[in-house]
Amino acid sequence: MKLIILDRDGVINQDRDDFVKSIDEWIPIEGSMDAIAFLTQAGYNIAVATNQSGIGRKYFTVQDLTEMHAKMHRLVRQAGGEIDGIWFCPHTAADNCDCRKPKPGMICDILERFKADPAETWLVGDSLRDLQAMHEAGGKTALVMTGKGKKTLSQQEKELPENTQIFDSLLAFSQYIMHEAAQDRADGQANP
Repeated sequence: MKLIILDRDGVINQDRDDFVKSIDEWIPIEGSMDAIAFLTQAGYNIAVATNQSGIGRKYFTVQDLTEMHAKMHRLVRQAGGEIDGIWFCPHTAADNCDCRKPKPGMICDILERFKADPAETWLVGDSLRDLQAMHEAGGKTALVMTGKGKKTLSQQEKELPENTQIFDSLLAFSQYIMHEAAQDRADGQANP
């Protein structure tokens, strides 16, 4: 099963220091809807893995989150893509749960649900905790320079998981994946 896992805030939509709390505050990053469409059309399942401690902090409700995700689904579909599942952790760090990134619980749940090989699965994130969760689960990691990505790279570069790839945006990542897929097809035709 071909699977790509995406963090949400800072990768798909603009992040905010005071949390994305409503449908009006949920604003897609330029090119992210097209990126998801490209990946969908290339045969990838797309899952979203997002920490949403704003729920645990009472900044917004699960209903608010559901409305934001409905908007995201609608915009992705309008672009020709599909999100196959959304996983979120509503807990705060003080809850010490297994699903909050950087712990790998949420990522492992997604991998199990899709019966995906971790070694063949990417996670695209903008923070060290995103990448640590996927690395712990045995997957491939990509850091984007949107959201907190530039800060993550400048302040925590030495802590990035080995072989982390760096991209300007989710759109740039999708173009890389499309290029790799085209190269694999060309190699397959050259060596039947």
